[in-house]
Amino acid sequence: MFSRSKKPPSTGTPPPAPTPSILSSDMRVVGDISSQGEIQVDGTVEGDVRAKSVLVGESADIKGELLAEQVRIHGRVNGLIKSRVVHLARTAHVVGDILHESMSIENGAFIEGHCKHMTDPRAISSQPAAAEVPPSPLARITGKDASAEGKKHFG
Repeated sequence: MFSRSKKPPSTGTPPPAPTPSILSSDMRVVGDISSQGEIQVDGTVEGDVRAKSVLVGESADIKGELLAEQVRIHGRVNGLIKSRVVHLARTAHVVGDILHESMSIENGAFIEGHCKHMTDPRAISSQPAAAEVPPSPLARITGKDASAEGKKHFG
């Protein structure tokens, strides 16, 4: 009442959610990208992308690792994907392994790589890279890893 410092009255509404960081289709980034919020990529990225949520647009081309709580892919990704929730749209083209807790795939999506379900929530940041996975037993016999040749096209 007699205090000199006045606090503005609380309105009771939470602050607005931050807007996503957007890399437009004419943008090319060489290097890693990191955000506490959402990143929408419509351009080209040569490097790792780490964020709470990543949206890969239809015109996007990412060569690097994706690490996020949620990943929605409509474009091209060449690299390892580690995420709790992964959604591949019909226009998605993924070359690389996917580590996930939950995954949905629309008809038409393309995957060349392994999909592995994670049960440990801490595994997003602590899983070994795909290159550290030993080759299949068939690879020791024939010299070829038959599992690496498995291309999947849904549609």
